[in-house]
Amino acid sequence: MACGGITPARERGFLMLDSVRMGTQKVSKAEYKVRFKELVSRLVVLQQEAKKQELGTVVLFEGWKGAGKGSRISDLLYHLDARDTSVYVTEDFDEKEAALVVDEDFGATGYYPFLQQFWKALGQRGSMTFYDRGWYSVAAQHIINTLPKKGKLSKKERGAIKAHAARMVKSIEDFETQLRNDGYLVIKFFLQISEKTQRERLVSLYSDPATSWRVSQKDLKHLDDYDRTYQVYDEMLDHSNFKIAPWILLDAEDHRRVNLSVVQTIVNALEKELSKPADASAQEAEKKAQENSANGTKAVEGDERTRTEEENARLWKLAEEEARAVSIHAPTMTRFAPSEHIPTLDEVDHTLALTRSEYKAQLKAEQERLRRIELEMYIRRIPMMIMYEGWDAAGKGGSIKRVAQALDARAYTIYPSPAPTKPELLHPHLWRYWTRLPKAGHVGIYDRSWYGRVLVERVEGFASPAQWSRAYEEINEFERDMVEWGAILLKFWVDVSPETQLERFEAREANPEKRWKITAEDWRNRDKFPQYRAAVEDMFRLTSTRNAPWIILESDDKYYARVKALRIINEALEKRLGIY
Repeated sequence: MACGGITPARERGFLMLDSVRMGTQKVSKAEYKVRFKELVSRLVVLQQEAKKQELGTVVLFEGWKGAGKGSRISDLLYHLDARDTSVYVTEDFDEKEAALVVDEDFGATGYYPFLQQFWKALGQRGSMTFYDRGWYSVAAQHIINTLPKKGKLSKKERGAIKAHAARMVKSIEDFETQLRNDGYLVIKFFLQISEKTQRERLVSLYSDPATSWRVSQKDLKHLDDYDRTYQVYDEMLDHSNFKIAPWILLDAEDHRRVNLSVVQTIVNALEKELSKPADASAQEAEKKAQENSANGTKAVEGDERTRTEEENARLWKLAEEEARAVSIHAPTMTRFAPSEHIPTLDEVDHTLALTRSEYKAQLKAEQERLRRIELEMYIRRIPMMIMYEGWDAAGKGGSIKRVAQALDARAYTIYPSPAPTKPELLHPHLWRYWTRLPKAGHVGIYDRSWYGRVLVERVEGFASPAQWSRAYEEINEFERDMVEWGAILLKFWVDVSPETQLERFEAREANPEKRWKITAEDWRNRDKFPQYRAAVEDMFRLTSTRNAPWIILESDDKYYARVKALRIINEALEKRLGIY
């Protein structure tokens, strides 16, 4: 793509910023007014068509301080529908705050993962989200702040830049890929200006009382770091010129030419994307998911108790056939290293149990153990994420309650996962979990989780085969980012035999105080046991990784499962803290 000053990003191995054609001829005012008006008129129409087709647009402006990123965004937004447009401004790296959090031995790399703020700011599909600086600026600032303050970079330091950039860019690549897969167009601009121009603009802004607030003393001091920052940016750009979201490098010395280049690029990208045929299977799955969100899934008439043995056998056979037909869409492998032991449902020991006296003694001991180390976890700024999946009536809520009892009420948040709302359905499926993370030093407890896409959404058809089959890697990427952030991530599958589940269902229906816990939907799910079992086995096989292995809680005896969960939580915390 080329348009007056645009340089298509090159393949790796080239100095990206050196390729920008600087000093391009300036555009006259008269020419600019005519061309800009025509392009903006096309963009206004395209914005409404994108809303109709539920195409999300992410426009990222990166570049030097003083390059005019904010002005370019303002010039565009004046003409667009404000109801479907949002702007997120990324704040400068806070060295003092970072120093409070970072603990190389124990803690996290920040109060939240560095990508979280950008997930939270993401508008829903059909809207346009503009980022005034973004994930690349944050990554670059993290790198810059780890380097020596003065002097020429050594070979070792240049190598450190490359290694650090590669790690952060990998998470960025996954982020941008997920956006593209979930119905977003990603357009990335880098506004390049010379060192001389940057100095002139920042000094001018600082000298004018009306604009001095835009430039700090720190910004002026960093003018002398142009060469070092140039190297970091160049390394970031070189590693992040992805096919799904290539860089558009612009000479930003002339604001008229860069404005034309920006709007032309957005118009071209939208026209191309909106001309693509819609994914019929994804649309059908989304329609089904929205109906479920509004009304709940419809239960079949009757259940296994009211049907004949022949009817139950017929439905079971059909369920097994459907399970086999759906399973062929699951990936055969993952690029993530598997855990030492990948669990299966066949290995679950349903006989494990504790007596009431054993339970009371061990529960008290494990809860007191957790209370003792919770404060150290907070001081060290260690985030903990405890996730529960499992069969209906397996005892997830009871286990969560016993963990919460041992924690300071201010230190934890429980995140339930009901059917996604319509706004959540108009975001990437992981969005509602990226926006629900515990702060460093706190605990997030998830009553069901991001695995809904490869469990209930897979079985019920709320996600298309293409959507749920790629979700395994997206989940692995999310969990890797959580662990690299510094979180202790524990994933519990709460298992119970079908026989014990039936007993609990009937007991709930017989107890007025617990009858609300059992619904027709729960009985319906028993009819789909073969499909869910196949989904669980694929989930174990593809997402039990070294970063986040699956742990089975044998819950035919609730006492045993509750104590086991607490013991595993305590052991994980003590290992991180070096307490043996």
